[in-house]
Amino acid sequence: MRSMGTTFGFFLFAASAIAAGCSGDFGGDGGDGADGGDGAIVFDAGNDGSLDGTFDGTFDATEGDAEVYTGGVECTVNGVLGECIDVSLCTGELVPTPGHCVGPANIQCCTVRRGDAGVDDTRPDTSAGWCPTDPTARPNDSRTEAAGATGCLTGMLRIPVSPAFCVDKYEGAIVVKNADGSESSWTPYYPPPTDRPYRAVSLANAVPQGYISGEEAQVACKASGKRLCTNVEWLRACQGPSKTTYPYGNTRVDGRCNDHRALHPAVQCFGTSASWIYSELGYAGINQQADTVALTGAHSGCVTAEGAFDMMGNVHEWIYDDPSKYSDPVKAIDFRGGFYTDTKLNGEGCLYQTTAHTFGHWDYSTGFRCCADAK
Repeated sequence: MRSMGTTFGFFLFAASAIAAGCSGDFGGDGGDGADGGDGAIVFDAGNDGSLDGTFDGTFDATEGDAEVYTGGVECTVNGVLGECIDVSLCTGELVPTPGHCVGPANIQCCTVRRGDAGVDDTRPDTSAGWCPTDPTARPNDSRTEAAGATGCLTGMLRIPVSPAFCVDKYEGAIVVKNADGSESSWTPYYPPPTDRPYRAVSLANAVPQGYISGEEAQVACKASGKRLCTNVEWLRACQGPSKTTYPYGNTRVDGRCNDHRALHPAVQCFGTSASWIYSELGYAGINQQADTVALTGAHSGCVTAEGAFDMMGNVHEWIYDDPSKYSDPVKAIDFRGGFYTDTKLNGEGCLYQTTAHTFGHWDYSTGFRCCADAK
């Protein structure tokens, strides 16, 4: 499921945040599922592509943040109710938002536009002038995983603690299984496919997968016999035996990792800082711009004591822990390390942690890395 749920709450203050110089996650704990006082939302009651039904603005608590009801799929963006429909139908006073709906990229959460006083919330009718995107791009073709360390699966390093565990040397990429049983690389600029199986690989000199939810990252790791790292594992892998603040030591060296971009990539891509751009953070062109996500291992100095690359910056890395271990269960699900625009806002270097989003959240900055028990 690709629903981000009702905790996706950064759109309302994103424009003011970037004006203040915040270039990282505009994260928050979001709305509570109410309709925001906007009244009923029109839905496709016949599931035929026409907006012909209504929804009363209430949630079924037993069904969580992706209630399925007769005639369609409800979704929310910042507490505003909408319906998952094709973007071609979401026009005029309606605005589509990616990342809240199951299905292909053209199926997005369509909500009534709601602007803030003093904020330009006028979205262009077309994507003309946006940074270009190439859905056929396969930059990771012909790359293969290296053998793993002793007791570890392919692409993995051994972390010598007790008990020992393994961690991917590089941030994760995706390969898909074809109908004939063969595997092929997947575009790292689009979410994982919904029409065929996929799994995680750890590749040198590759573009790591962005646009991936925690749920999908977990699926990818499990399909390769691995899993997402726990918080303890991820921190130990990043900080090394000396528990340094950064992968390479205790003193920040700007640019040693892919850790700071002067202009927010969405602002550059869309040519504006208007608030509507933060409804388009799933747009594939964002990471296809120059000086955004870097090839794995390209920042040779951004390496941990045991040899893991890019644990700070580049793309966020999803974490999954047992929620029962936490007094606040939301902290069991997060992503760490920052990304190529910010490695400071939510903590320095290895200590960077974002807990504002649900496990179904995804955008251009979300990536992953797998762990596994050592043998």
